[in-house]
Amino acid sequence: MSDPKKTANELLSKASISAAVYSQLDQKETDDIVEAVVKAGLSNRVKLARMAAEETGKGLWKDKVIKNVVSTLGVYFDLIGEKTAGVIKEDRLRGITEIAQPLGPILGVIPVTNPTSTVMFKILISLKARNPIIISPHRNAMGCCAEAARICYRAALEAGAPDDCVQWVTEFSRDLTHELMTHPDLALILATGGSGLVKAAYSSGTPALGVGAGNVPVYIEKTADIPFAVENIILSKAFDNGTICASEQAVVVEEAIAERVRSEFEKQNCYFLPPPEVEKFEKIAVDPERGVMNPAVVGQSAVRIAEMIGITVPEDTRILLAPQTEVGLEYPLSGEVLAPVLAFYVCEDLNQALKLCIELNYRGGIGHTASIFSNDDDTIRQFSELMNAGRIVVNTPSSQGAVGGIFNALHPSFTLGCGAGGKNITTDNITAANLINVKRICRRRENDNLLSIPTEIYLDESRGAEEIISRYNWNH
Repeated sequence: MSDPKKTANELLSKASISAAVYSQLDQKETDDIVEAVVKAGLSNRVKLARMAAEETGKGLWKDKVIKNVVSTLGVYFDLIGEKTAGVIKEDRLRGITEIAQPLGPILGVIPVTNPTSTVMFKILISLKARNPIIISPHRNAMGCCAEAARICYRAALEAGAPDDCVQWVTEFSRDLTHELMTHPDLALILATGGSGLVKAAYSSGTPALGVGAGNVPVYIEKTADIPFAVENIILSKAFDNGTICASEQAVVVEEAIAERVRSEFEKQNCYFLPPPEVEKFEKIAVDPERGVMNPAVVGQSAVRIAEMIGITVPEDTRILLAPQTEVGLEYPLSGEVLAPVLAFYVCEDLNQALKLCIELNYRGGIGHTASIFSNDDDTIRQFSELMNAGRIVVNTPSSQGAVGGIFNALHPSFTLGCGAGGKNITTDNITAANLINVKRICRRRENDNLLSIPTEIYLDESRGAEEIISRYNWNH
């Protein structure tokens, strides 16, 4: 294995030179590069999806094709017209002109659950902001990530991008990741992965945009269209075998409609685990030593997970549901499980349901996403105000809704910020706008500022705040 420090220096040296050249490109040249990369990625959407599913052993290749489409075509149309080079805004009235400035070399850390789609997404938003990027894949997705990066890089070069605007790590090494994260020439870390990795990114001393864990509660309120709600939850949770961190983790219903909801799930090919089988699954769902999801469960089908438990379910089973009564670390299924498994809670009334959703939210998904199915605006508003989540999806499949660009106008993104609650810096769906510095030309204004009032007035303690405010308003 190569020397991590030497490799990091080589990668960042090339990236720094690339950044210097890239910063001189104008908006038209930048957009031409982005369009070329989109076309290349979109043309290889099926190949890369198959590679990702085969190499990682997680998810469904057909669903990964859709992810690849969202990360290229969806992102492209979201970025069209976005100014990321030169003057991006001019306010003549206030005398302020805003100019986009690239950040510099970016490190893109890639998860095993969404490898090729996240690679293409991070490359596109980085190139749109005129930043070179180094891709650091999960150790179990090195091959498909390298191929996705290679396809994008080749297209970028042909469109006039500078050499080394896209690079990728060819061998997994924690030491190399550390050297890259802490390198003085690195401008930003785009971290998508487990909580340990994201924490390492934020602790590196380099600016970072990371993501928190998702533990999405979905509340089916009594006014909801129940068949529609169940259909959408299944559409979301079964997608790519539940590998999107914005997928629903726990269904919360009121007692008055619980049997109708349960019957509808069963009608739509879902299986409720009896208590003994729930206990068996709890023992394999989470690694007891580390308290995290068992990697062997992540991204597997409902039928395969049933086999792991030691039971047989119909071949067309889409989701396994595990009835629960409590929330906490000692209840593994009340936390995030990236697989087609849902906890199922029954509450007495609205107040208890909201309280439970808050507990689930704080169990391990603060700042991420919460979901509600309801036709009552007051309940939707109350739910939204109580949840500590960057995205509240309403009557929408949570996975596709939170990612954006499909069921709503959120920025299509494979890096979903969770704000301060999730130990992130933003709740945004990260996009190119998050990857530029904005410098401001500030032109002088006369007699229209705080000093338009004589300084003597400020120095006179007998002058009250009301008088000073009224004087300023009059002068202003």
